[in-house]
Amino acid sequence: MNLMKHPELLDQLAAAHALGTLRGGARRRFEAMAREQAPVRAAALVWQSRVASMNELQAPSEPAPAVWTRIENLVRADNDQQAMAAARAPTTPPGRPGGWLRSLALWRGATAAGALATVLAVVTAVGLRDNLGARISELQAQLEATPQVEYVAVLHDDQASASMLVTFDPKSRKLTLQRVSGFQEASDKSLQLWALPPSGGPRSLGVLGQERLLQLAAGEGDVREVPTLAISLEPKGGVPSERGPTGPVLFKGALIQKML
Repeated sequence: MNLMKHPELLDQLAAAHALGTLRGGARRRFEAMAREQAPVRAAALVWQSRVASMNELQAPSEPAPAVWTRIENLVRADNDQQAMAAARAPTTPPGRPGGWLRSLALWRGATAAGALATVLAVVTAVGLRDNLGARISELQAQLEATPQVEYVAVLHDDQASASMLVTFDPKSRKLTLQRVSGFQEASDKSLQLWALPPSGGPRSLGVLGQERLLQLAAGEGDVREVPTLAISLEPKGGVPSERGPTGPVLFKGALIQKML
């Protein structure tokens, strides 16, 4: 399924992933799609940021009145029990604290335990938030580094066989060309990429090296509203743009602007 065509479903899956309710195979499939598709990563990033901010929205809570009542009842019962024990045994053995001292020590210990639990909870929450913040920063960096391909062209030879894949990333202002056939020009020749606009003559976009994958610098104005790209075989180093192709056009194909 193409989640880009179902934005509501994408939002629900991203929310479930961030909350941890998306499990098993569904979670693995979503994470695989997020690795391959920038919009899915962006949706997951947005929901992780929302979940991380929930810790800051939680208001401090006061114990209910019933809690204090229960504590007072327990203290009173303990004092009564100590008073009865003191009546039966008039003398208190040396070194043994009285009832109210023992109660005080008891509640001091309980208070210290509660304070320790609170500190541990705060430390855990801060650690989780810090870890989540680091993960969000990492995802943001990955998202920034991911090429945002906006234009695509597959150039074919005269036998309609795909020979060159061309993509354009307006963010990095780069044309990326990948050879997908076994063609290799002679050492004294060069391939040259041309834009064929609706009006006017061909315009050179650069001379290709012999690598199977290479990049050429280009601006979006160089490819906007250009319906077709072509590659010609030229003398070593190419020819000036104003002359147009002087050798045979080997590969040609439509340049398509992606909608997503």
